[in-house]
Amino acid sequence: MNADLFDAQPDFSLQQVRLDNGAFLLRGFAENMDAELMNTLENVIAQAPLRHMITPGGFRMSVAMSNCGQVGWVTDRNGYRYDAFDPETGRPWPALPEIFIDMASRAATRAGYEDFLPDACLINCYEPGARLSLHQDMDERDKSAPIVSVSLGLPAVFLFGGSSRTIRPKRYQLVHGDVAVWGGPARFNFHGIAPLLDGYHPVLGRKRINLTFRKAL
Repeated sequence: MNADLFDAQPDFSLQQVRLDNGAFLLRGFAENMDAELMNTLENVIAQAPLRHMITPGGFRMSVAMSNCGQVGWVTDRNGYRYDAFDPETGRPWPALPEIFIDMASRAATRAGYEDFLPDACLINCYEPGARLSLHQDMDERDKSAPIVSVSLGLPAVFLFGGSSRTIRPKRYQLVHGDVAVWGGPARFNFHGIAPLLDGYHPVLGRKRINLTFRKAL
């Protein structure tokens, strides 16, 4: 891949990369948790299968999603929101596994956010061509807690901008095991994922999974 595709080139010799004031990329933070993490993830998805949700404007999201925790993030023609029940089954979302809570809490502490205890995990599955447009995370009641985002599988280009959509986002390559954490002054920075390039990962094959931990309630 050509170096000029990225405004900010990853330095994989660094364990922690500063993205902005209050935002950090923890290189390889979760890469040594493959077996237990993937088994746990498969169990969660078996209980609440991935699905392509519909935006309020009636568009089918290119990213397939599920949730676990006290509440899950959902979107349909009625809007964006957190809901304690899976709209497809009417059942509560699967409980947030302890390995997920521990990983998210440790990552937040490493980034300077102590005592982070997530109550929701969004599971996003990207296949080649899927993308996530620039957006802010605004649906959480507790907006003082950081966002913790774990990358698994194929590499992706993370777009991380500023508090205004007019601020041009910087581009960072995320690889399997990387964890991004943002809060404080950067809590409402616009961010997204560029269209996923095709490839093969030994753990997840031709896809990328992102686990996003939040304190929603």
